[in-house]
Amino acid sequence: MKILVVNAGSSSLKYQLFDMDEGKVLAKGNCERIGIDGLVTHKCPGKEDYKSAAELPDHRAAIKLVLSLLTDEKLGVLKGVEEIDAVGHRVAHGGEKLRQSSVLGEEEIKYLETIVELNPLHGPPAISGFKACKEVMPNITHVGVFDTSYYSDIQDYAYIYPIPYELYEQYKVRRYGFHGTSHRYVAGKAAELLGNKNAKIITCHLGNGSSITATVNGKAVDTSMGFTPQDGVPMGTRSGALDPTVVPFLIKKLGITAEEAEKLINSKSGLLGVSGISSDCRDVGEAAANGNYRAQLALKILVHNVKKIIGSYVAEMNGVDALVFTAGIGENDRQLREDVCKEMSYLGIEIDEAYNKSCARGEIADITKQGAKVKTFVIPTNEEFMIASDTQILAKK
Repeated sequence: MKILVVNAGSSSLKYQLFDMDEGKVLAKGNCERIGIDGLVTHKCPGKEDYKSAAELPDHRAAIKLVLSLLTDEKLGVLKGVEEIDAVGHRVAHGGEKLRQSSVLGEEEIKYLETIVELNPLHGPPAISGFKACKEVMPNITHVGVFDTSYYSDIQDYAYIYPIPYELYEQYKVRRYGFHGTSHRYVAGKAAELLGNKNAKIITCHLGNGSSITATVNGKAVDTSMGFTPQDGVPMGTRSGALDPTVVPFLIKKLGITAEEAEKLINSKSGLLGVSGISSDCRDVGEAAANGNYRAQLALKILVHNVKKIIGSYVAEMNGVDALVFTAGIGENDRQLREDVCKEMSYLGIEIDEAYNKSCARGEIADITKQGAKVKTFVIPTNEEFMIASDTQILAKK
């Protein structure tokens, strides 16, 4: 079965084509700068990479271009579009109704349109991407895989905020959690490595956007992101958890609007805000190594907050069997992994620092110190494969 996975952004459309029978990627690429001055990149194993400017006025034009590349005699891997069995769409927010990966029809799309106010950044492009794909490929199954669905089983006391309950009833203000597809994938891999599907696992998805999730028996029990992806640990440009009274204080002191305050904590904070250098952890790390105090402080704040959440989840789960690092920072920043795991031996977390520094990037690595009670893994995430897997299951029904 061949599954096309689509991840539509406001001005982009990323894609991967999977052959699920052989478990491999046939092609992948990205249509960028949609509606501006389009650019497309396309890669197929064993063929020359393709990169070119392109006329991309909208997502419909982008998906048509993707299909033409996939079926191109020189660049493609398909004889025709009819070889695609189903399309899987990454959707950040499924609200309270779409609690599992679902076949997308008119009813589901209408519901997603009603919750755009909960997901104003990612919702509209995901809907536009689906509609474009459905128009171009009307006769095949389209599946939505939601980042929030992994958290559909967490207990009410873990997702209800201690504000007037009527605000949840009326406006659905609650903890939703994000990055769920990534956490589900790496937690599943960790359980396989442990040989224990009932394991207690903490997964740290650390990148420009970061979140930490606690999983027990294959189900999430808590997560650091909340009503929006703003909550939790500091990120590239997001502050993470913040005393809510800071926002009205800044509005008064700076004479700014609520929208401007939101932009400040969402786009100008985190590593960028503290370091004053960059939102990229690599740049901040380089400056820190060269003695820059604010860069050093930014990284210490990040490590401090990650450690706090790990400790709280150990308490919440009454133990832990494995700690997992994934995503751009988690998979590649060896020093940050070491710093997070320092002075956590009381919890049973100890890593082999030498192997942590030398293990190959892009591969699963067991960096546990010999004799440690808790396993520590580096597991590259693969959200696209998870989306393809869910799509395959639903397309067969």
